[in-house]
Amino acid sequence: MIRPELLSHWLQAANASTIANNAHDPIASEAGSYTDSEFAALLEQMANAEGQAGGLESGVQPQLRVIPAKLALEALARQVPVTTYLSYESAGAREAAALRAAASFAPASSSSFQANIEAAAARHGVSSRLIDAVIQVESAYDPHAVSHAGAKGLMQLMDDTARQVGVANVFDPVQNINGGTRFLADLLRKYEGNTAVALAAYNAGPGRVDRLGISNDEQLFARIDELPVETQGYVRKVLGILNRE
Repeated sequence: MIRPELLSHWLQAANASTIANNAHDPIASEAGSYTDSEFAALLEQMANAEGQAGGLESGVQPQLRVIPAKLALEALARQVPVTTYLSYESAGAREAAALRAAASFAPASSSSFQANIEAAAARHGVSSRLIDAVIQVESAYDPHAVSHAGAKGLMQLMDDTARQVGVANVFDPVQNINGGTRFLADLLRKYEGNTAVALAAYNAGPGRVDRLGISNDEQLFARIDELPVETQGYVRKVLGILNRE
């Protein structure tokens, strides 16, 4: 069990760092800042640019050329029709291709897989809340998710890991949740119930954690900066979900 005061201190420090970093990131700091009318105007301007020579870039005012990722995030967050924006896929906008897939995907929720989560929790002796939090951060409940590194399915299993835990079809939610939970249970046993260390090992691999000589949560929080930035964020997000529930 993670000591509450240790977790609280680390989460606050991590959050402060995130806010500071976002201050230098125009996309992160401005995402979610548009009013409804401003957002509608941006979509309309994108739509009016369609068909002009040079595609998206030539038809949009210079100050708006940096916003495709922001606009995509806004559209998905607001759950509004984004067909006008998606038309730019043919003009070479990479964001449009990703957004097309996201917009056509009906998001699942924890309730969609609750029975599978509970079954895996009982089978492997892992908290169902922890499993749910891992799925939420790993794949946002998308059973067909594939990461840039090749991790697949709800709990984002790499092919080698999937084979080790007996998963034949990584896109089968039942197999993936069971296999991911089995792997998580192995890590919790290896690190004697230190949840944060097990999460770091789940994301970055146990070898990376072991090379740093980290075996408990206090050591992890003291040396978290030596782990990949992605892993730091991953641990913070999962623990943050557990801490607020």
